[in-house]
Amino acid sequence: MTVIVREFRPADAEGWVRVRRAALPYMVTTPERVLFDVAAAPEGRRYRPLVAEVDGEIIATAQVGLAHDSPEPVQGFCNVYTHPERTGRGAGALLLRTAEEYLGLAGATSVYTWVLDTPGNRAFAAKHGYEASRPAHFLHLGLADGTLPPRQEPPAGVELRTAADFADDPRPLFEADVETTADEPSDTPAQLSHYEEWLAETWRNPGLDHRLTSVVVADGEVAAFSAAETDGVSSYWSGMTGTRRAYRNRGLAKLAKNDSLHRARAAGYTDAYTGNDADNGPMLAVNRWFGYEICATEVRHVRRIG
Repeated sequence: MTVIVREFRPADAEGWVRVRRAALPYMVTTPERVLFDVAAAPEGRRYRPLVAEVDGEIIATAQVGLAHDSPEPVQGFCNVYTHPERTGRGAGALLLRTAEEYLGLAGATSVYTWVLDTPGNRAFAAKHGYEASRPAHFLHLGLADGTLPPRQEPPAGVELRTAADFADDPRPLFEADVETTADEPSDTPAQLSHYEEWLAETWRNPGLDHRLTSVVVADGEVAAFSAAETDGVSSYWSGMTGTRRAYRNRGLAKLAKNDSLHRARAAGYTDAYTGNDADNGPMLAVNRWFGYEICATEVRHVRRIG
């Protein structure tokens, strides 16, 4: 059976999600989100999703593009996922080679990829010349088992709202996202700066649940927030939880996340997932307080191609 690699088509969305859910069940994804990511990607990012198929069946996928938030020299990314029941057919290697050729022509001098921390996946990365750098964890919390901490009452001068309350003017959320994202541990620190781009990529993303995204307001200002992404069925993902610098060390991130998790459970979601850089000790401590447990680890790998 011949493996064919080609560009993603809108009709592939269901097959793409089937592979991703099987290979990476900790991430929340939907066909609508996949199509949105393709349509909303900035032109400069040169986003080009690829699929590998056998006899018309999609067996592997690759997210490919330029890291628009990386400093010079230009860095590309390629995240490859093969359906666990369709490994050993060369699909991953073919996707990776196709992606590297494309990224090289697009000006990238290096490529990074996230690799699940298993012997097989790490051996695959090493075989293709990728060197390991920092790890990050996936964490899981069951919402239906009654272990979620009780709701917290906001302290004086603090109130809880949701992102839906900012529908008329989400700029205060953008400003909070810019500040908190800039302080996240990362090899390529994100640099959010364009409000219109944030509106298009983040605020209007169909995966973002405005009603479950909790916002802490202190003295009339957005102080902290916990963004919620869902699959509309049972899975919930904490997209980002952060506190602005002036309001840190007051427990406000924990307050926001607790409120969001309770909202999610009340809405019928049963499984909560989140991700943490392994060096982000404060957020790992918050998640352990909630009862999250590490369910998988990914390791960032990098290879020079130019």
